Parts: sequence; structure tokens; C-alpha cells
Amino acid sequence: MIVATPTAGHSAARDLKSSVRGSNQSGLRAHNERLVLSLLRLHGPMAKVEIARASGLSAQTISVIMRGLEEDGLLERGEPIRGRVGQPSVPMHLAPDGAYFFGLKVGRRSVDLIMVNFVGAVLGRVHLTHPYPTPDAIIRFALGAMEELRGQLPADQSGRIAGLGIAIPFRLWDWAVSIGAPASDMDAWRSRDIQAELAALVDFPVYLRNDASAACGAELVFGSGERPREFLHFFIGYFIGGGLVLNGSLYTGRTGNAAALGSIPVPAPDGERVQLVDVASLAVLEQRIRAAGKPTHTLWDPPQGWDVPSDILNRWISDSCNALAYAISAAASVVDFEAVMIDGWLPAPVRKRLTDGTEHAIQSLDINGIDRPEIREGTIGQDARSLGAASLPLSERYLVDFNAMLLAG
Repeated sequence: MIVATPTAGHSAARDLKSSVRGSNQSGLRAHNERLVLSLLRLHGPMAKVEIARASGLSAQTISVIMRGLEEDGLLERGEPIRGRVGQPSVPMHLAPDGAYFFGLKVGRRSVDLIMVNFVGAVLGRVHLTHPYPTPDAIIRFALGAMEELRGQLPADQSGRIAGLGIAIPFRLWDWAVSIGAPASDMDAWRSRDIQAELAALVDFPVYLRNDASAACGAELVFGSGERPREFLHFFIGYFIGGGLVLNGSLYTGRTGNAAALGSIPVPAPDGERVQLVDVASLAVLEQRIRAAGKPTHTLWDPPQGWDVPSDILNRWISDSCNALAYAISAAASVVDFEAVMIDGWLPAPVRKRLTDGTEHAIQSLDINGIDRPEIREGTIGQDARSLGAASLPLSERYLVDFNAMLLAG
């Protein structure tokens, strides 16, 4: 049962300590537990002596913490590793069923809810396409989808759901005309607080973040491969958006809308000056497909099933790569980031073409005076916004700051 008392819901995350290293003071036990869980998430299975060395905590403190986390079901023991001398080393790792999280992505053409376990594996999803989102419809969808996915857990595990994260475009009412929605329907978003409303209806905390920033956050928590300390992240959905990582941490800015990369001025294919969102968005691809008299619905189903005429797709990719190159050059003049990641609601081959094409396009620009950042593919894909949403309760309740982990490592 998902519905709970109106008093359930919002809970302020505990302030994380500014210090990276652990403390043996009893008042900081929650911080130390998060530090241990974060080290295991970052490095994988580790023995107690390795965790003590990486955290700066005493072996005795680590033993107490690990025992408590194991009793709480958050950690599991691995197979002992026998060395030449002394007792065998027992690596500890995160327990997949230690906690579960919901991630709700609200998009302009579709809405998704996923359920992930403690190690970030997606256990289930519910997807729905719509002409445009309204607050009432999204709340109904979220409640129904959470109940459906929660019902897939064993009875003794359903109480381990630890939170819901929401990834949603900010100021949805500003885009009513662009998405073909009645202004009156979209104006409802001005006075509705979907985070508070859902928090009053569920028995766990609810968190919210801009959808593009959430997609970038998913790279930090769940991404594979080496993570640069500074990078710019593009997510191509109905509109293109962005995220920014500085010194290993997601930077969301004063209003939570930092790295609004879709607003960067770029040259259009006809030479006019437009915004990046007017070129490198799926909305543009949808318009071109519709103008050709072809169906557009496959764009908003899971992207593996895209059916887009090749000539239209090729032109859109070419235009998008040129526009992305200009936007990256402008951003690199302000922030000296190491890499750019390009991801989106895209088939993997299309994402690769966009990444390779942008790398080629930026080589032709005169950007003397700055270092060209490396252009990479994002590693999450279509679930980046949903996973980024699910990472919010995970991070707020169980992890320390990612930048702290880089320093601790």
C-alpha cells in the first residue's frame, strides 16, 4: 500500500560534514556509515583494513560500523581471500536488496517511473506517452506505477523502499506553445508543488531536481568508466538540456537550473542566430518528420524502436553536431572542463554519431586560447533522467558528497 498519512513525506537530509576524513566521535556515526557505503560504491568490494585505510577511521570503529550495516541488511560478506600469512581477508560489498528507490521522470512527451535496488540495477519500469504533462495526470501515474512496481517485491522487502526522486523540467508553463499544449493546462504547474503533494501521499521521502541536472547526476552515481573531475553534460530529449560537474560534484546553481545549455546562442543552418534548443532537440526532429507526412510516435517510445527516415535523421544529426560544437566552445571559454558527455533519449548508434560528429565539427572552429575538451558518449542512455531521479534519495540518505569520495580515494 503506497498511501500514507499526510504527515509522511518530506524529511530534510542531514547536513554532510565538510571534512572528508571520518571521525571517531559518536555523534558522527551517521556520517561515518555514509562514508563506508560511499567507499564501497566507488571502489567495489573492500576488506575492513582497506576501508580503514581509505577512510582514516580506526580499525575498531570500522568493525563496529560494518557490523551495524551488515545487521541492517545494507552490506554482505564476500568469499574469504586467503593470503600467505594470517587470517583470510573478507571483502564486504553493498547488498543489492539493502534498499530500493523510485525515480520519476516527467517529460514533455512521456513519463517514466523506475525502481532500482541499492546497487543501481533497474528492477522494473512503467512508461507512458502523453501529448503533454499535467500535475493531476502525473500524480495519478506516479501513484499507480509505484504501487505496481512495489508489488513486484517480495513481501518482506517492500518496507525497504527508501525514497522517490523526481526529475522534471523547470518552468513547464513557459513551453506550452512549443509543445502544443493549452496554456490553461500548463499554467497549473505555476501553483502546484508536485514534490509536496506526492510526499503527503507516500510513506518515504520525496526529492526533486531539474531533469537535465538529474541526468548529469546519474553519470556521477551510476556511470561507468573514468569520471572526469570537471565535465559538461548534454542530455537530448524533447528539448536539449545540460548539467555541469565542478571538482567532482554536480553544480546546480542558485535556482537549481545551472547549465541551462539549451539557451546558448548558436548559428542555425540558414545562418540565423538561434538557441541550441532550436536545433539540437528531438522537438526539431519531430517537426521535420511530421512535415514529411510520417508518424512521429516512435520517437517517444523506448528509443531502440525508432523508425526515422534516414535523410531526415542525417540532416538533424549534422545540424545538431555543428550547433553542439559552437555551444561547447562557448562554455569552454568560461569553465575549463576536461570533457563533454553527450547522452539522450537516443538509440546508441545515434548517440555515437552525434558524439563523433561533434568532435569533428569542433575541430573546424577557431578556439585558440582554450583547450578543446574531450567529447565522450554518456554512459547511461535513455534512463539517465529516471536514474538521476532515483539517485536523489540514495545520495541524500546513504552517501557522502561525491567530491569527498574523490579526495578520500
